[in-house]
Amino acid sequence: MSNLNKTCRVHYTGTFNDGSKFDSSYDRGEPLEFVCGAGMMIKGFDKAVEDMEVGQIVDIHLMPEEAYGMPDSEAIFTVPVAELPGAEGLEVGMQVYLTSAMGQPFPVKVTALEDGNITFDANHEMAGKELNFKIELVEVK
Repeated sequence: MSNLNKTCRVHYTGTFNDGSKFDSSYDRGEPLEFVCGAGMMIKGFDKAVEDMEVGQIVDIHLMPEEAYGMPDSEAIFTVPVAELPGAEGLEVGMQVYLTSAMGQPFPVKVTALEDGNITFDANHEMAGKELNFKIELVEVK
């Protein structure tokens, strides 16, 4: 029985390899709802839920390729602060949104400020990381 293209509700806990937790639906007290296989979730998570049965709990370990991918050097770019209104107040480590040429906002992290230039990293903060999930399938609609 496949859950592909069905609305699934799951509880999950996500951890890094060192055991530290980065996210948990249990902490929010509300299962996560998504359409399995629709691209709403990272590949490895979707794949795990696809063959689960309601009530089942699985533990999965995902390599970066099945999660948020590897960091892309082309997603790191530098612009002159003068060309970016409001950039004067930004500091290294801040997460901000820039607007693409098509008008879509996208998150970036400020990674450097030097010589009147500001460097942004548009890679997902989880890029390059191995992730672990404990997933409990609560409901399939």
